[in-house]
Amino acid sequence: MIGYAPWLVGFPLIGAAVLLLGGRALDKWGHWIGVLASSASMILGLWLLFRMIGADPADRVVDHSLWTWLSAGGLDVNLALRLDPLSMTFVGLVTFVGWLIHLYSVEYMAHDPHRRRFFAYLNLFIAAMLVLVLADSYLVLFIGWEGVGLASYLLIGFWDHKRPNAVAAKKAFVMNRVGDMGLIVAMALLFAHTGALDYGTLLGSGASGTAAVDGLDQGTATAVGLALLLAACGKSAQFPLQAWLGDAMAGPTPVSALIHAATMVTAGVYLLVRSGPILDAAPTAQLVVVIVGSVTLIFGAIVGCAKDDIKKALAASTMSQIGYMMLAAGLGPVGYAFAIFHLITHGFFKAGLFLGAGSVMHGMNDEVNMRGFGALRHVMRLTAWSMFFGWLAILGIPPFSGFWSKDKIIEAAFVGEGWQPWVFGGAALIGAGITAFYMTRLMTMTFWGRPRWTEPEYHPHESPGLMVWPQVVLAVGSIALGGVLAFGDVFTTWLEPVVGTPGHHEPVLAVPVLMGATIGVVVLGAVIGYAMYRRDVPAEAPRGSVLTRAARRDLFQDTVNEGLVMKPGQGVTAVLVTADTGVIARGWATLAGGVAALGAWLRKAQTGYVRAYAASMAAGVLIIGVVIALVATLGQTAGA
Repeated sequence: MIGYAPWLVGFPLIGAAVLLLGGRALDKWGHWIGVLASSASMILGLWLLFRMIGADPADRVVDHSLWTWLSAGGLDVNLALRLDPLSMTFVGLVTFVGWLIHLYSVEYMAHDPHRRRFFAYLNLFIAAMLVLVLADSYLVLFIGWEGVGLASYLLIGFWDHKRPNAVAAKKAFVMNRVGDMGLIVAMALLFAHTGALDYGTLLGSGASGTAAVDGLDQGTATAVGLALLLAACGKSAQFPLQAWLGDAMAGPTPVSALIHAATMVTAGVYLLVRSGPILDAAPTAQLVVVIVGSVTLIFGAIVGCAKDDIKKALAASTMSQIGYMMLAAGLGPVGYAFAIFHLITHGFFKAGLFLGAGSVMHGMNDEVNMRGFGALRHVMRLTAWSMFFGWLAILGIPPFSGFWSKDKIIEAAFVGEGWQPWVFGGAALIGAGITAFYMTRLMTMTFWGRPRWTEPEYHPHESPGLMVWPQVVLAVGSIALGGVLAFGDVFTTWLEPVVGTPGHHEPVLAVPVLMGATIGVVVLGAVIGYAMYRRDVPAEAPRGSVLTRAARRDLFQDTVNEGLVMKPGQGVTAVLVTADTGVIARGWATLAGGVAALGAWLRKAQTGYVRAYAASMAAGVLIIGVVIALVATLGQTAGA
């Protein structure tokens, strides 16, 4: 089984290379090469996943070394893959959802003259994410980590002839580089204190075994944990590095679906769950992870309430839902499996919601402002139904998928002592209510109420089959996947070889009370959202409250970043430029001028006349003779 694993990455990587190197000769049909590569990787990934499911639990952690990549001093790095329940869960999600997005993109990008290049970048994105999750060391993971960053930059800025797209791509790229420094620092600290970067040595074999991180003092473990959190915040758009996510919606909609559901933003959650033993050794770092997750889930939910752009509303939703996963990852063994559980269910319903948004845009002349929608359920029935089931799933209405995963995180957040369960559990509960409000607002403004569009300016219609059927498949996942994985705790048991046993922990409130409270706030939020937007939706957004205006501007996060980072950075740059041009460059220019002046003065002695040169030589001999005589005289005087 393990011998076929490299082809998981190989198929999409070869597809990307062929499409990029094939040039314009492949423009008419090259996109099918991308689909074929994605299909091959998906079929192989699901086959390997089911093979591992059928294996004995003791045999579900397998390392496969390909070759020695780097050997220097005490550092030996093999280019190797690790197949275990955690990595194979991601393989299944990335390849299957990625394949559906490839199919959808065939029709969505049908009229784009650069469709071949788009599919090359999609293949590259899939390949990079698979390297990230299949790596057996932090160093190999870093290759995929940077590959995902590159692919996202290329795809967000795919329509780079439009200024917002180019700016959004650069913004995502730069903010992710800030997070990448965290991963570099974490690797440096780990190698300095343990001499290793591979998971087997650092983290132990599965949930048991000797782990090098057990020997870290708490200060070092905390520093590593916080550095990993910084990396995760950049990649997963968590506070305070989340400002790039909304702008990234400028790219094609399939890119948004891929980034939010199967790649990119899920990478940070994967990193923290994979690094669970490090976080377990650093309670302070764990607490900071929980705080960041709690802040972000509320932050994203508030922003989502004020967005009229359908894609940006969904982007805020992703930020919030990833916040739930980060919160769970910070809770330790009680939350690791639930973080991944929600990541999987979220991957299906969020991909379906984004593809549905793209379908709406396709039928509405690429319009994204929901204030110009309304009553689209009558003309886009399949899209409306698929998004309807995704809406029920993200709200956490039983028995849809989100109920089984998000409720587990809310329950886990209420576990603990002192103030923490009340604060973090309360944040998770409030976030569920706000989520219900803004997602109901989105559905009501788009599909329900009265039409706010007119013919012939708009002619809404259902999308072609290749765009609709991926939505239908994802809708099935939104309905049933959560219940299937929750049945008999099959998913948490599946992850035990990697994340350990969560154990049994009682929340500070009884589970039935929490479940009832969660459903209650969700229903309340949905009712308020429907009541506010089911009738009159003005074409222009009203001024709104202070909080609404702040949410429209992403709670001034760009302003804060500019004030704390960009403008001071520009000031430092201006000082350095002045020092470079006014001091260093001018100093060297003065020195060069002096040398040139000296040369000009000496050049006057070069007359070209032999008698002048002879006179100069005679004068030189005379001077040398005088010096020798003086030295001899001084020597005799000293001897006497």
